[in-house]
Amino acid sequence: MAPLGRWLASLFGAKPVELHGQPSAAGPDADDSFEEAAPVQIWVGLGNPGAQYAMHRHNVGFMAVDAIAETHGFEPVKKAFHGWAQQGRIGGNRILLLKPATFMNESGRAVRAALDFFKRETGDVTVFHDELDLDPFRVKVKTGGGTAGHNGLRSTDAHIGADFRRVRIGIGHPGNKARVTGHVLGNYAKTEVDDLADMLGAIAAEAPWLADGDDARFMNEVARRLAD
Repeated sequence: MAPLGRWLASLFGAKPVELHGQPSAAGPDADDSFEEAAPVQIWVGLGNPGAQYAMHRHNVGFMAVDAIAETHGFEPVKKAFHGWAQQGRIGGNRILLLKPATFMNESGRAVRAALDFFKRETGDVTVFHDELDLDPFRVKVKTGGGTAGHNGLRSTDAHIGADFRRVRIGIGHPGNKARVTGHVLGNYAKTEVDDLADMLGAIAAEAPWLADGDDARFMNEVARRLAD
């Protein structure tokens, strides 16, 4: 849909994207403002920092948490936990959204820093990431499992263990192993932007089910929206 396409463009067009350079490590001065209303859940979008990566398929996890923040009126972004963090509520659930600025291979350091600061457990973490083994724009949720060669998942697993929830966002397989890197690290095509916007809008709109722990209802409602 055109309005959703314009909304997606606004996320990565008008809004400046910070370039290379990692935020300082989490510390008392950086994170005091988070203490009064500690989040119950930590939702992490995986991606690479920098304008040149903003529309890569590998960055769809970043896009998902941006869409959630925009839709649910989260607080302004703050530099913390080796990344960019925003707090807010979805229904009765306090949630921290986190985009690691460590580059994909070191994402787990950011997740570990947030987890330690808020004294949360691995099961309180949800990671949004691109998934080669799902058709484009399909969304599935599971808890635990392997990393399927995804460096961001591998790093997160290494730092906090495997038992975190994953929102798997399909990017499809190019069909030839030699083309995988170019596909994953390539931009979404212009012809895909409306479908991408619809999917991100559906994820954000149905996020209350995810926040309440009803993964099956979340998946069903996202699929229903995308089928309309």
